[in-house]
Amino acid sequence: MSKTSDLLLLLCLVGAASALYKQWIPDTNYENKTNWDNNDVPHGCDIVQFAAQRRVSVFVETSHAVREMRLPVNGEFILNSGAGFYGQEPGCGQGATTNFKDSEDLQWFNPALWQATATLDDMQKGQVLFSVHEESVPCQYDDVVFKALSSFRVDTGSNQPISVKSVSVLGKKFESSAEFSQYLSSRSGQLQFQGSSAVNVGHQGCGDPSGCDCGNSVNHERICGTVTCDSLDCKTPLSPVGHCCKVCGAVVSIKFSTTFNLQTYRQRVHHLFLILPEYKTIQLGMSKVLKPQKLLRIIPFGTTPEIQVVILDGDKGALAEKLAKDIVKDAGTHGSNMGITGAEFQASSGGSSSQSGSDAGVVVGAVFGVLILISLVVVLVVLVRKGFVQMPSMPSMPSMPSMPSMPSMPSMPSMPSMPSLRRFRGHSDIGELGGTLDHGYDNPMFDRPHMMPNDPSLYGTEANTSISMTQTGVHFVNPVYDDNETDFNA
Repeated sequence: MSKTSDLLLLLCLVGAASALYKQWIPDTNYENKTNWDNNDVPHGCDIVQFAAQRRVSVFVETSHAVREMRLPVNGEFILNSGAGFYGQEPGCGQGATTNFKDSEDLQWFNPALWQATATLDDMQKGQVLFSVHEESVPCQYDDVVFKALSSFRVDTGSNQPISVKSVSVLGKKFESSAEFSQYLSSRSGQLQFQGSSAVNVGHQGCGDPSGCDCGNSVNHERICGTVTCDSLDCKTPLSPVGHCCKVCGAVVSIKFSTTFNLQTYRQRVHHLFLILPEYKTIQLGMSKVLKPQKLLRIIPFGTTPEIQVVILDGDKGALAEKLAKDIVKDAGTHGSNMGITGAEFQASSGGSSSQSGSDAGVVVGAVFGVLILISLVVVLVVLVRKGFVQMPSMPSMPSMPSMPSMPSMPSMPSMPSMPSLRRFRGHSDIGELGGTLDHGYDNPMFDRPHMMPNDPSLYGTEANTSISMTQTGVHFVNPVYDDNETDFNA
């Protein structure tokens, strides 16, 4: 494989361990053919026309002849050294009217209008990186670059502030918000930047060796609002974190420890796999993302940081799946030496890896489900005891008949009825209709003390101490079953 092809494969990787350079693609240069309605730079016999009510900043690199020029009310020309305009050339004939295109709808959050590179040298060579849509727009750790010999107009409108590491305009780099705000207040700054959101400059670079989250998830809807997704014909299209469209290919999820280094791992994947001829068409994006977690794979309950590897091959994903298997196999064999604790993949063909991490997720979900069920039961019991919820009452068991009396012994009292679940209401003496509970039938001897003989000698001296009355019944000591007796004597 040639050195050039090797470099192109390397540039298919996205590393979040260090800041990337994000360059704004469109411009408002006079010499750019795409900025004119007939896709050609005006000739010396043409009439050059700018919309009267449009604000525009146009960079002019060289000198041009014009027949006539109609300028806007609010605009500017930024002239390069030796650039300018001069009158119509003799004998050029009848020209046409050429209109400068409108640039008002070019939005900061459109991922198609940015390109990422690892270095400024790669930017000059056009060696750009592949990434998901959220990370195509400048992240909080990135350096934003507008072309040195160029002007532009960009709409920064958003509900969220924009934070970046630095901004370079016309070859000048701004690394603090105070310095950049001063430029925004200038005439050129007002014509080049529009929108409600300020661009905050001076964010610190990523200091985590395992990489940093891009931070553009808060603008996900705005970013995806500018994206048009293509139709797919693979079996199970995938939805990578941070991407607006489903893709055909494979996604590898890597769990890591504190010793993991994203930049080192990115180089390993390149040297082991991407230099192989069979993977020359692969596009691979690698970055740290916050992956949503779902209880029982349904209820979202948070996020967890993971390394996401998105692999595309421009086909139905067969080659991407093969590479994903190679990456997962390598992580399983050598992952402990690189700080990798687990790896799994999903492919658009329907294939996936059977990693323990996936099984563990099911177990954790089941545990959470059991805990939720126990919590509901506890809440129900508390509500019943507090009286907010009434349990259906159970029928009381019929009272047992009194035991037959022994010779020279009084009759046994009736057994109290079985308490029902109405005790949960905390009022055991209140019946269904508000009356007192029925404790059994009346015993004329024991339930009505005033009917007992007044002569104490009839029952002996222990009568007062051997019989006691309580709310639930009458209790007495039977001398035949005295605790001090060991034998029964009839």
